[in-house]
Amino acid sequence: MAAAPHCLLLLLVLIPTLLRGVVGGSGAGGEARKTYIFRVDHSAKPSVFPSHAHWYSSAAFASGADGAPLEPLHVYDTVFHGFAASVPASRADALRRHPAVLAAFEDQVRTLHTTRSPQFLGLRARLGLWSLADYGSDVVVGVLDTGVWPERRSLSDRNLPPVPSRWRGGCDAGPGFPASSCNRKLVGARFFSQGHAAHYGLAATASNGSVEFMSPRDADGHGTHTATTAAGSVAYDASMEGYAPGVAKGVAPKARVAAYKVCWKGAGCLDSDILAGFDRAVADGVDVISVSIGGGNGVASPFYLDPIAIGAYGAVSRGVFVATSAGNEGPTAMSVTNLAPWLATVGAGTIDRNFPAEIVLGDGRRMSGVSLYSGKPLTNTMLPLFYPGRSGGLSASLCMENSIDPSVVSGKIVICDRGSSPRVAKGMVVKDAGGVAMVLANGAANGEGLVGDAHVLPACSVGENEGDTLKAYAANTTNPTATINFKGTVIGVKPAPVVASFSARGPNGLVPEILKPDFIAPGVNILAAWTGATGPTGLESDPRRTEFNILSGTSMACPHASGAAALLRSAHPGWSPAAIRSALMTTAVATDNRGEAVGDEAEPGRVATPFDYGAGHINLGKALDPGLVYDIGDDDYVAFMCSIGYEANAIEVITHKPVACPATSRNPSGSDLNYPSISVVFYGGNQSKTVIRTATNVGAAASATYKPRVEMASSAVSVTIKPEKLVFSPTAKTQRFAVTVASSSSSPPASAPVYGHLVWSDGGGHDVRSPIVVTWLQSM
Repeated sequence: MAAAPHCLLLLLVLIPTLLRGVVGGSGAGGEARKTYIFRVDHSAKPSVFPSHAHWYSSAAFASGADGAPLEPLHVYDTVFHGFAASVPASRADALRRHPAVLAAFEDQVRTLHTTRSPQFLGLRARLGLWSLADYGSDVVVGVLDTGVWPERRSLSDRNLPPVPSRWRGGCDAGPGFPASSCNRKLVGARFFSQGHAAHYGLAATASNGSVEFMSPRDADGHGTHTATTAAGSVAYDASMEGYAPGVAKGVAPKARVAAYKVCWKGAGCLDSDILAGFDRAVADGVDVISVSIGGGNGVASPFYLDPIAIGAYGAVSRGVFVATSAGNEGPTAMSVTNLAPWLATVGAGTIDRNFPAEIVLGDGRRMSGVSLYSGKPLTNTMLPLFYPGRSGGLSASLCMENSIDPSVVSGKIVICDRGSSPRVAKGMVVKDAGGVAMVLANGAANGEGLVGDAHVLPACSVGENEGDTLKAYAANTTNPTATINFKGTVIGVKPAPVVASFSARGPNGLVPEILKPDFIAPGVNILAAWTGATGPTGLESDPRRTEFNILSGTSMACPHASGAAALLRSAHPGWSPAAIRSALMTTAVATDNRGEAVGDEAEPGRVATPFDYGAGHINLGKALDPGLVYDIGDDDYVAFMCSIGYEANAIEVITHKPVACPATSRNPSGSDLNYPSISVVFYGGNQSKTVIRTATNVGAAASATYKPRVEMASSAVSVTIKPEKLVFSPTAKTQRFAVTVASSSSSPPASAPVYGHLVWSDGGGHDVRSPIVVTWLQSM
């Protein structure tokens, strides 16, 4: 076991060597510095320099930008070629004009997109994908996140074989994290803080008030949770203070974990550090990368200005599968992030487990909610009910800090509106003010979507409708009273999956011809290992410590896909990242455990669409043997970027190779990429468009015949497939086909977009399903 936490902690402010060029620091003439990432033509390095790092920091490189030698924060040489440096804006402009600099962009802060789920994915012991892949034992999953808590049972290497000999990674020692923290399970652990330190600087870090580890150790908990969701070892008698009891294990329980700490508690993740994490992970030899990070400035950046897209392309081009989270800004349309087509973009769905709570009103009515509260129950005691928003203004309705009057709420159950501050923080505000319990009520932005929280006082969450009813009762009753009953853990819940209310939605705001998210995976109330540095709420004032925690978010969905990819890579080592993603997409299901269409948690009764769930919910019982896959190579991605109008020099920022976009007479578009989903965009009314796909037979039978079936939700669109069948043989493993989508009306239908799907079936158990989305946009 590790030493006591207070012996391991070290403030970031004690590392002065990392604080060069802090925000507010000055260059010549007092000009403020910022961190920039520079893409450099690596072939331009003079041979006199032994490495690119020597060249970038030399006077020879600086002379091309009319300045003093640089002090790079990071040097990139695997997935990206260039460096990050903290410089004044005028120096950045001069460096942009350097003959070897291809591009430069400012560092940004990104955010974290914050068991029973393996069984819900279709995994079963001793048969199927788990057994055929030996639970992923020969695969290394790299996790870019907040680090890891190595002592957890979920990171035990008991009964694991030796580390694969091809592994090149290492263990960065630091305060509270000796090199011996790594083992046959946690095969690598590194941390990247230079961009963080340059961005926040001394004053900002000190004012944060929280303590960090200047090492791969996880002070936040998010990284430990995501890593063990993907590849946690089997841990018996697991629970979060009694909730979700049972055996905890990751999707690929024997896969190895390599942790790359690029995010810091309370401070987010800097692009320059994220890119350094990608660079190191690929150099170390990971097979899969899991990135539950996204956001930035709130606007989707072109791929050549997006470090996650750039780093991921460098990884994918070397055969590494990259899974990313779709974001938690749902149910707003066009909120999905991580849009590059070489990424697997993962939304969140529910599983068939819930943690119900019940509110009983003084008039006998009962309302349903959810909670992970594990302390002393209210024991059916009826207590006064109070809604501070009725007279206290917006901040009081949200139960913001110092917003509610203790003399008014003392001894009462307090209703708080969701939003503006963390859900669990509202409970602490109520508790500090003398409130006995809390009900957290959704507003229109969250609808009926509920997630459980390990509250510090008796509390539960309710949907918008229940919240409105509760507030009306409190306002219109002379002496309103209520109590809360906590029901523990319930399994076998129906319907499931349901698209999580918070899960970010399409369409793709950058390239609508590429459907995003790609699919959904379990992301609501997921149990996995947790840090020993903070309580389950993550609040500084929460003294509890738990081995496991239950969290919700597309952050939790992403590592389910990463673990799934690890199993598929182990079972099919020759498959490309695109083939693995294709297998997950074309075998995904769009029906729930009742056999009905997957619904939307944000709007009960509404059927979800491919803009909500992409191809559907992944099902690993089928993904092992998809029959056909849609493969994509580097040249295909280059052609795609040419087709959407990127200049050759912009594409080279991503590919690291010279690019010449070919002239063509076909009017290519983003729809022509060999993607497993089909998204067609019409600009106007009566139109027709044909897209081409190439299917590769990966089934056990080298000879197979597949026939198509198309179903569309509206007669406003017709779809034809040519040829009418695909015949595969030992000498013809790939076949091309054309999908022609035609609008049958003279004007766009009022119900646009139109959804449907194409299924290629061999009649022997393989149904290769692709969603079809047809959208009408106004002509530019």
